[in-house]
Amino acid sequence: MGSHETYEKLLALLDEHSAQYRTIEHEPEGGTEAVSRLRGHELHQAAKCIVVMVKLGKKVTRYVLAVVPGDRRVDLAAIKALLGGTYVGFAEQDIAERLSGCASGTILPFSFDRQLELVVDPALLENPEFFFNAARLDRSLALATRDFVKIAEPRVEAIALA
Repeated sequence: MGSHETYEKLLALLDEHSAQYRTIEHEPEGGTEAVSRLRGHELHQAAKCIVVMVKLGKKVTRYVLAVVPGDRRVDLAAIKALLGGTYVGFAEQDIAERLSGCASGTILPFSFDRQLELVVDPALLENPEFFFNAARLDRSLALATRDFVKIAEPRVEAIALA
């Protein structure tokens, strides 16, 4: 699934659930700090979405879509402990893009692939709405947090470092 299809799938899902959101068009940008400036909001209101690989022994590999506030970093050790992993690291770019259906820098805080477990840090959910690139470098969404939680049903765990 390409980024355009992922974008359309996301909007259809949000509309199906009557979610409160708005689209924001801006210059193409995938960096959290730079795009937050373009969108005109505080960094902690941005969702930073990272695909993490967790190995469970030698044979099993799981993938987590870690979502943290834009002013924080993903706590790899916390994710490793959460899944009982033996090794943790950032997923290779091609794997992250395939599982998320998005190009790097535009990964959504939604998983459309059952191999990708969505885990969100609770600090992001303190905002009444939050912002993210919507599978495109030139388009973002501002989404009501309560609608996100209802629709995406994320696992909420402390996975962010200051």
